[in-house]
Amino acid sequence: MIRQQAFENPGRKMLKGALHCHTTRSDGQLTPEELLKKYHEHGYNFVAITDHRIYNYKNFAPDLPVTVIPGMEADVTFHQASSAFRRCYHTVCLGPAKENGNGFEQDEIVLVPKEVYSEKDGPQPEVIEGYQKFLDSVHEKNNLTIYCHPEWSATPARFFDRQEGNAAMEIWNTSSYICNDADTNAAYWDDVLGLGKVIYGVATDDGHGIRDCCGGWVMVNAENSIPSILDALQNGAFYSSCGPEIHDFYLRDDGYLMIECSPVIKVNLYCDGCQPLVIRAEKKDITCTCFRVDGYDYVRLSIEDAEGRRAWTNPIFLNRKKFGLEY
Repeated sequence: MIRQQAFENPGRKMLKGALHCHTTRSDGQLTPEELLKKYHEHGYNFVAITDHRIYNYKNFAPDLPVTVIPGMEADVTFHQASSAFRRCYHTVCLGPAKENGNGFEQDEIVLVPKEVYSEKDGPQPEVIEGYQKFLDSVHEKNNLTIYCHPEWSATPARFFDRQEGNAAMEIWNTSSYICNDADTNAAYWDDVLGLGKVIYGVATDDGHGIRDCCGGWVMVNAENSIPSILDALQNGAFYSSCGPEIHDFYLRDDGYLMIECSPVIKVNLYCDGCQPLVIRAEKKDITCTCFRVDGYDYVRLSIEDAEGRRAWTNPIFLNRKKFGLEY
């Protein structure tokens, strides 16, 4: 049996976390204290305050039992002169405590080098290469990176699929959904997975306003500490949700892919290069179901409840050689 990493260590309570949040330190409506209080009231165990271009370690509400993950959001926009055309690269950067090897300083202003910007119909190859150098510098400072809201960014996979080192990409972004009806269901994720890249999917809020908060989150199989949470994110030991709960996800030795979850009306199976499959509830909601899988490079599932809220597993990698994984 192969069990997806999020569901190893059975019996451990999963942690609910927000990975992409903004405050009045950049362009958010809530102060850092107000933000942490709001997420605490909605049952979150950890929050990353990722204001634009300003790094943060500080816990602004130390009396609350909420772990603050160090981080920021970096960004660059490519404009075409005299046109509404634009594409973006936005990246959430998350790292350990300063004393554990994080290369950034508190309140450090982090800007993408000017030579990465372009007014061409881009991103151009040299721009992509320049942004990769920036990503490399972030990784060298012991931070993991998450690629943000590709649909809102008007940046299809062909413009970011060559980025190396991203641990994850956003497959749900509450702010994008509310403002633009975008980034709601794993756009482009399978494009990148199909190239043999190991990349995980996260649901986030990107909360700038109050209405953006608490709409999408990750459930992480970790201890409530910064090192344990970051390790779980790096290694895919989590699932993402806007409401439904996933209790287990595994491949049995007889080739049946199993999911156990809170009541839902639909379960979808995805893999690049294979026909999507769906199981719909008939007389009663689904809480456990299976697919027969054979010849897939990887498999991932999404589930949807009666209110239209979704949750997503991370992949189980079956063709491990394609993804550069050890057997």
